[in-house]
Order: sequence, then structure tokens, then C-alpha cells
Amino acid sequence: MLIMTIASAFEILPAIDVQAGRVVRLRQGDFARETAYSDDPARVAQAFETAGARWIHVVDLDGARTGRPAQVEAVAAILAAVGKRLRVEVAGGLRTAGVVSETLAAGAFRAVLGTTALGDPDLAGDLVSTHGADRIAVAIDVRAGQAVGRGWSTSASGIEAVTAMEQLADVGVTTFEVTAIERDGLLEGPDLDLYDRFIQLDRGAVIASGGITTMEDLRNLRTLGCAGAIIGRALYEGRLDLAAVLTDIEPVGPGNQENR
Repeated sequence: MLIMTIASAFEILPAIDVQAGRVVRLRQGDFARETAYSDDPARVAQAFETAGARWIHVVDLDGARTGRPAQVEAVAAILAAVGKRLRVEVAGGLRTAGVVSETLAAGAFRAVLGTTALGDPDLAGDLVSTHGADRIAVAIDVRAGQAVGRGWSTSASGIEAVTAMEQLADVGVTTFEVTAIERDGLLEGPDLDLYDRFIQLDRGAVIASGGITTMEDLRNLRTLGCAGAIIGRALYEGRLDLAAVLTDIEPVGPGNQENR
């Protein structure tokens, strides 16, 4: 498998959220507020590759809701299309050690844990020990200061978000993907105060998600100290051009060169 060397400063991760075989975006994690953009997730991944992406963030939305991988064929198609050249991270329904191992063995570079890590930090630590810290990330999806799982269900109980990061950092997690649920899919800008709170803890790399709409948003996140940003709806609706973003925000330098 051909994999790039780890990039240094700020990574852009275009998002592909898959539901029922289609590429969709939700608003504030609400499955009733869905917009579909494509019925071919692999083709979308190839378009991101053509634009110059080095990472792709893939979410199995059905898996996130049911607690087990559901869009296996769509994820496999994405991995087959670009997984040997790009780093593809997969999230959604990864709630057991076995499922995480299968996802990584299938070609994902990184598995993103959510519900399981929040409920069982020790399991997240075991997975880091087994696969390496660069292969495991944890999603801290924040609503009203609480880190929530279970597909962002409004009935899901949460724990204080900063506490969640501290507990997971203590067991070896080094990469945290933080989403401001209230901003997600609304194109209203990121919650800079939220990301600053996590960055000030200095317990791991923080990748921002939710509300990112403009180049200024990305520059602000980079200046704040985020390690990267996940971009979704702004790309699909033409607010941001991925090739321009990658040229302006994530220039290729010695730390970002591909190792072919």
C-alpha cells in the first residue's frame, strides 16, 4: 500500500458522508434535514483526488446511527478508488476492536472512534497500542458543552467535552476531531472559542469540523493552532474550491511531499 509521509502543519480533509449509498450532508446532525449531492461516493473521492487532496474523511452515517458499519460497499468502493494514493479515514459505527481492525485492514489509513471511545476510553487506549496513535482518532462531537455519541441523537447522554479529551489523551489518543454540532452544515463559520479551549489543553492535535465556509475560516483555524479542518457542505455548494484551498491553505512543502 502506497502511503504518504505524515504532513506537518495543517491538513485539509474533504468529507464524504454516506447514507443509503449516496453522498449527503446533514444539518446539525439531523437525519431529517438531509441534502443529497451524489449517488457515486467513489467518483466524489476521485474528484477530490484530482483537486489535490491528500486526505479524505468518510462517514458511514447509517453506521453511526445503528452502531455497526452499514455502508460497507460504498466505503470499500472509495478505498478501492483512492485508498492506495490518499489517506482515507473512516468513521461511523466503529464500536468494537474487531470492526476497527477490519476497517484498517480493508485499506483505511485511520479509524475515527466516537461513541465507543467516549464510553470506554480504555478500549480506545488499547486500539492505539495495537494499531499506533497515527491510525486511531477520536471524534469529540460537542453539543452544549457535552461530547455526545450515538449518531448525535438528541436523547444521547454526554460527558463534559474537555473531560472527554483529557481522559482519552491519558490513554494515548493523540488526534481529536472536534465538531461543533450546532454549527455543522449551516455554513455560519466555525466555533473558534470551542477549538481554542481544546487547543489550550495541549493534549493532542485538534482537527476542526462544523460551519467552515470561507478561506478566512480556515486561516483562523490554522492561526489558532488547529492541526487541520474537515470541510463538507461548503465544497459541495461551491462556497470553497478544494484546489484553491489546498494551494492557499495547505501548500506542499518538505513535510507534505508524497512518498510514492
